[in-house]
Amino acid sequence: MPRAVILGCRGPVLSREESKFFTRTDPLGFILFTRNCQSRSQVRSLVMDLRDSVGRSDAPILIDQEGGRVTRLCHPEWRATPPASRFGDLFDISPSAAIEAVQLNARLVADDLRDLGININCAPVLDIANSEGHAVIGDRAFSNRAGPVTILGREYAFGLLQGGVLPIVKHLPGHGRSPTDTHAVRTEISATHEEMQSVDFLPFQALSHMPVGMVGHPVYSSLDPCTPASVSSHVINQVIRSEIGFNGLLLSDDIAMDALSGPFGARVSEAINAGCDAVLHCTGHLSEMYQIAESACLMNESSNARWMRAKAKITLPHDIDRERTLRQLSEHLNKI
Repeated sequence: MPRAVILGCRGPVLSREESKFFTRTDPLGFILFTRNCQSRSQVRSLVMDLRDSVGRSDAPILIDQEGGRVTRLCHPEWRATPPASRFGDLFDISPSAAIEAVQLNARLVADDLRDLGININCAPVLDIANSEGHAVIGDRAFSNRAGPVTILGREYAFGLLQGGVLPIVKHLPGHGRSPTDTHAVRTEISATHEEMQSVDFLPFQALSHMPVGMVGHPVYSSLDPCTPASVSSHVINQVIRSEIGFNGLLLSDDIAMDALSGPFGARVSEAINAGCDAVLHCTGHLSEMYQIAESACLMNESSNARWMRAKAKITLPHDIDRERTLRQLSEHLNKI
């Protein structure tokens, strides 16, 4: 079985040292960032080289192509995609138009990714925007209400699946209330368990059947006052797995974020021991990945079975008329 990590690389071309490292350590898969994406032909070659390094033609290749601020395939080489909040704004005017628009957008995103060999998108964001929350979520959320987030998140995920790309629902169990940015500092969400149940958990419960999810790094004082969610056995097993009912492949958010502390090897062990199926590391720094490789175990049977179930949902898409789809999407968004 592969190792329970998903790793990045430093640039647009895989170095010889990186290739040898990946061959030796056999990570589950890889994640791409803007630093890795210059042109269509270049990304296709990089994706092929990454998969060749582990000898698995179906190894998962992830990317954050949410739209708006979080876009790794950038204009003008790729289509500029709107942030999630744009569809929430449209939902307030016409729910039916928003539902169709978010499906069309997701289908176009999937078409772009599939063309490059990328088979997983780290979206949709199911966090609920909160006026007291940090802007790290902000317009990445569809809405400040659970209903529109649930509906639009479901339709976005459906559009990706129709296009042959797996969605990742994030950030379990709900990140919208976070007062600070977990990329930079340890953060604590002080909402009560009841408040989280009545609002933040709802979209994740409604989409608990999704194949892949991502757990964030906030500390939830009412759930586990001492430990970030991604390394908390209680949050993962009692809240995400049991209460929310999510049984798909569960990934940690990037363990290089400063919301976590300690050596990278320890972070990996803590996340896996807490119940994550695989750990995400995004910087592409080999010095960090060497530490990770020393601690990262092989995927266990349960985690591998979850990946097999998720992978089975990747199907060949039907072709779309891009020009017509773009025109329809534009017509809907121009209603705002």
